[in-house]
Amino acid sequence: MNNHCPLVALAPLAALIVPLGAFAAPAQTTPPPAPVGKAPAAPKAPAAAAQIFAEPTVLTPRGTLVLEPDLEYVHSTNNQVALVGYTVLPAITIGLIDIQRIESNLSTFSLTARYGILSRLEFDARVPYVLENTTTETRPLATASVTNSFFDANGNGIGDVEVGLRAQLNQFRGNNTVWIGSLRLKSRTGTDVFQEPINPNSGLQTRLATGSGFYAVQPGITFLLPSDPAVFFGGVAYTYSFGRNVGHGYGYIHPGGILDLTIGMGLSLNQRASFSVGYQQSVVDQTTQSTPAPGRALTRVGTLQLGTLRFGVTYQVNPRTLLNVTIGIGVTRDTPDLDATVRLPVTL
Repeated sequence: MNNHCPLVALAPLAALIVPLGAFAAPAQTTPPPAPVGKAPAAPKAPAAAAQIFAEPTVLTPRGTLVLEPDLEYVHSTNNQVALVGYTVLPAITIGLIDIQRIESNLSTFSLTARYGILSRLEFDARVPYVLENTTTETRPLATASVTNSFFDANGNGIGDVEVGLRAQLNQFRGNNTVWIGSLRLKSRTGTDVFQEPINPNSGLQTRLATGSGFYAVQPGITFLLPSDPAVFFGGVAYTYSFGRNVGHGYGYIHPGGILDLTIGMGLSLNQRASFSVGYQQSVVDQTTQSTPAPGRALTRVGTLQLGTLRFGVTYQVNPRTLLNVTIGIGVTRDTPDLDATVRLPVTL
């Protein structure tokens, strides 16, 4: 008679059930969601347009040094009529009538260095070397003279060294206007115009000065507005010159301020070339003079309006070098006839 307990007989089966339970499917958990795409990158600063004004349209990146040699040629021809006499009837003048034709050629070789101090702050320095010559042709019509008189003058040397700071004032968000503030200081390292000798017969300088003879400061603000495929840019700047007693009998002279207004549009032609067109209007206030010696008074010419229409093309020679050519055409009487500039900025 078998006296085994049923529970004892089931014990081996229970031993098998426990290990089998170890193979049960684990509890399901929700996996973390996979990322879809990626966050959009911060918009880059708008692309630079072909430079047609003195200031470039964008800042130098942080920690980057750019050296920019350039050559500027300015040509102007001006006819002047001097009347010394009195009028007895309309269109009839008794006295001396002197007609002058003045032709001037100015070439400036400059080296500019720009360095990005911060991502939105740039420092630059410019050293110019000036070559200039002027030919004055005169003919007194109210005298017995039948030949023209010519008088040549020239000058060369270091011009006025300039330093400046430019800062981007707001963040670019992709389609908004970017504002850039600037502050520029001009020295008087060039030769002084009031120290050059004067020919006693013609009353003209025998040697031309390479500088203005005055320290100056120029604050300004420019804007850059991208509007695909074009970029609009422009700005306003004011140059204030500090007066001083220049000596040599000229007394105290305070040059008039200069208000510069610029507007332009740039268009990208392809990945390596861009084209810009713009207009610059400069308003030059009258210079004042105090206590001059006899014969040393400056001619009062009033306010000058200088208007220039500018065209420019920029071509990327290689990833680190650009070639920029700008042509300026004078559209007002006192503006130089031609202003041509070639720049070659190189990123180091």
